Amino acid sequence: MKRLTKREEELMNILWEKEAMFVKEVIQLLPDPKPHYNTISTIIRGLEEKGFIDHKQYGNTHRYFALISKDDYGKGTMKDFISKYFNHSYSSVVSMFVEEEEISTEEIKKLIEQVESSSKNQND
Repeated sequence: MKRLTKREEELMNILWEKEAMFVKEVIQLLPDPKPHYNTISTIIRGLEEKGFIDHKQYGNTHRYFALISKDDYGKGTMKDFISKYFNHSYSSVVSMFVEEEEISTEEIKKLIEQVESSSKNQND
């Protein structure tokens, strides 16, 4: 999955939240100082070329909407991260959290229950 730049992710978060918007509406939701219309329009067209968004045309303007959900993007990004930094090992990720004391024993037990429940559902 292609990665988003910081600015692209900022714009995608707006589209994920609002569902469909014109460039002018997106700009209104950005913090000051507001970027130029052409800057945001260029980034949005880039997101469209990457396959993250599409548009519906209204005269000579376009209303943009996300093609990929925030959840799907997050999952893909996490898979890429684990592949790149943990050699495809999810257990290494959990181990790191345990070692850094970022995850409690109770949380680990809940994860084990989820895995066992998921395994049972797949075997049914």
